[in-house]
Amino acid sequence: MPLDPHVSRFLDMMALGSSDGITLDARREGMRGLARLAGLTAEGVATRDLVLPGPAGPIYARLYAPEGSASGPGLVYLHGGGLVTGGLDTHDGLCRVLAEAGALRVVSVDYRLAPEYPFPAALDDALAAMDGVAAQADTLGIDPARLGIGGDSAGAGLAARVCQERRGGPIRAQLLICPVLDVHGSHPSRRDFAQGYFLDEATIRRDLAACGPEAAGPSPRLCPLREADLTGLPPARIHMAEYDPVRDEGAAYAERLERAGVETAHTVHAGMIHFFYGLGRLVPRGRPILSEIARDFGACLRGAS
Repeated sequence: MPLDPHVSRFLDMMALGSSDGITLDARREGMRGLARLAGLTAEGVATRDLVLPGPAGPIYARLYAPEGSASGPGLVYLHGGGLVTGGLDTHDGLCRVLAEAGALRVVSVDYRLAPEYPFPAALDDALAAMDGVAAQADTLGIDPARLGIGGDSAGAGLAARVCQERRGGPIRAQLLICPVLDVHGSHPSRRDFAQGYFLDEATIRRDLAACGPEAAGPSPRLCPLREADLTGLPPARIHMAEYDPVRDEGAAYAERLERAGVETAHTVHAGMIHFFYGLGRLVPRGRPILSEIARDFGACLRGAS
């Protein structure tokens, strides 16, 4: 399918500026600005800031819950941003939509970012946050038998690895939206969409370098697709975009999960690019897709046993 016309206009807008030589601080502010411009939100969602115990101090998080809801399924959410950008505010609207459309209690995690905190700090925080939410699920109004983990982009890669390292634990399902699962890989989509499709190869390489020496090689902790044993993992919902450099690693992971006997649903969203789900009014088709992703994942958790 051709690029969605709104996606094309968004890419034209992005092409007016150059990312060459942009500082990390400017990129972080740009991501916050993009979230404001996108205007993604949902009504009827209550929020509460949380503090979870972490390996190097407190981990800040935010709970999103449909107003008036009783205890229900929960989703620990790890934001995207290449492990160097993003946070609670950049993904606030997205988490509101997930909570409202999926009838989920979403805990968004503000994990530590590189280069200030080199990898695996982000993964260590993700693991601790998952453990912390599971330990206090009842007080958060989360049904501990209906607890999942998910994320987008690099955050989805963290979520996939948390499932691998907490195999057999409390995680009942995983939601991976445009996941980065093999950042050291050379899949065809990395070449086909290396430039001009929002997430480009130069940015991927720059972010990888910023993650520090423990990210220099293709360890399964950084590249969950490289994990040898995928048996016993929770059911997976994997959503990719057609015009996305990481599309093929998502497909490869879905295929391997299925071969390992893991219940897996893999969807490629036609005409879309990386981060389409967070672009709100800039790409109007993205919002209903995100809502459907949330509804499907909520149903998956409600059917968990």
